[in-house]
Amino acid sequence: MIYKVIDLFAGAGGLSLGFKQTGKVEIVAAAENNPNARKTYLRNFSIDRLYSDVRLIDFNELTDSVGSVDVVIGGPPCQGFSNANRQHSTVVCMNNSLVKAYVHAIYELRPKAFVMENVSMLRSKVHRFFLEEKDIHDPMIANLDLTEDKLELLPAGVNFNNSIEVLKATLSKGLIWEDWFYKLINLLYRYRINQKKFNTSLEKNKNKLLRQLNKMLQSDAEESLLSELDRADANMARAFIEYLEGGSCFEHVIKKIEVSVLFQRALLKLLELTQNEIHVFEFRVENGTLIAIVKSYSVLDYLRTVFRTGSCGYLINEAIVNSADFGAPQKRERFIIVGIRKDLSQTYKFPEPKFKESEYRTVYDAISDLQEITPATSLTKQSIKLLPKPNAPELIKELRGKFLFNHIVTATRATALERFKALKAGENFHDLSPELKTTYSNVERTQNTIYMRLKYDEASGTVVNVRKSMWIHPVLDRAISIREAARLQTFPDSFVFEGTKDSQYQQVGNAVPPFLAKAIAESLFSLLDKTNF
Repeated sequence: MIYKVIDLFAGAGGLSLGFKQTGKVEIVAAAENNPNARKTYLRNFSIDRLYSDVRLIDFNELTDSVGSVDVVIGGPPCQGFSNANRQHSTVVCMNNSLVKAYVHAIYELRPKAFVMENVSMLRSKVHRFFLEEKDIHDPMIANLDLTEDKLELLPAGVNFNNSIEVLKATLSKGLIWEDWFYKLINLLYRYRINQKKFNTSLEKNKNKLLRQLNKMLQSDAEESLLSELDRADANMARAFIEYLEGGSCFEHVIKKIEVSVLFQRALLKLLELTQNEIHVFEFRVENGTLIAIVKSYSVLDYLRTVFRTGSCGYLINEAIVNSADFGAPQKRERFIIVGIRKDLSQTYKFPEPKFKESEYRTVYDAISDLQEITPATSLTKQSIKLLPKPNAPELIKELRGKFLFNHIVTATRATALERFKALKAGENFHDLSPELKTTYSNVERTQNTIYMRLKYDEASGTVVNVRKSMWIHPVLDRAISIREAARLQTFPDSFVFEGTKDSQYQQVGNAVPPFLAKAIAESLFSLLDKTNF
């Protein structure tokens, strides 16, 4: 039987490809917002309906045109909310609405089954949704385990009397920094631990910045009418100008920037709470700190509840699955929820691993045949003709095509090349000598995946954007190419990525490994084949 499938948040198409490889799928529609990923998807899949926004799909029109949809797949991005990081100026991730859009699609389409994937971290309780105004009278939400959260708006030492009234009044008048100005000041504030970078960025943006700072000092309002926010901005502007003229020290200008930045972050947080209709139970001052009292619930608790209830409830099963268990040469864990519509009276069971840990495929099994081919350093539409490799590892035989596309790397600069040469297989940035770490502002906080030289005889770690992480070839002093990263993700050479170089790297890193998707699809269709509908 052929199943009609729609892929929401399709990305480049890793899930779609794995499902398609079963030979039992007709992909009738997909949705993807990123323009470059859309180009990739259209190049590799024959599809008439590729939506740019899941939230704008007319599901009645869709089903009128293609008929009922059997399976919905997709991985809506979800950061939820984590109060653990109070440094951020944002409190509400806009991706939250996309998770709920996926749920809405399930309710509208009522497919026989759905597959929802996301990172394994989704199971953590720190991923939460805020209680919205519309949730207050929703009995389903009310029955979830609600937690009171305290969102810091202004820290002690910066907070002042009647601050919430001043913040609200400032917002109501639209007196908030322009986006470009906020980003620039915030960037300079980030360089408070690196004066050299601060000075370089300041000099680069000097003229544009001075025009805006002078505007801040040209207010005709009397001093008595200025708010704490106005005075902070004026003090910051004067400190900047004095610093540029050599009249104030670095620490002084950073202190003045800090106060204004913290005020702006408070405004942005308050704006987000308002725009996203988050229910604030009260504003309170505790130990000198201005906080907003809200409530939140676990993203996973929400999904478990919403999928199981309602007129089209589903029997769901969930698990963390490792791509290496199904033939991918990387230890990549994904959290998968599979739902079967209750009237089908079936419960999904995840597939058993095909490979034991001692049998995991390796980086060598995936990319060793490309070692002899020099990658391009700029985008090219040209392909490289590949000859058969009868003695290659089995995985290479599965992925190797007649032509090689996307074998492209970023040109290696002198500093990066020094680091490449200094690192052995399995080592990373932290194994470098101090003199090779000087371009990083905070060496201690640099992740272990940065400047990672892969090991041929092991499966790789989770493939991310390997360009940003500067992953290094196991034996060559160069970065991993887009095609090599795609091989580690189990994309065949016939699958061509489109868009900018950065975007191609990102598309590969974001994708679900097709081998994993195929294993999930095969087990799902084996179950659906047994149902009567």
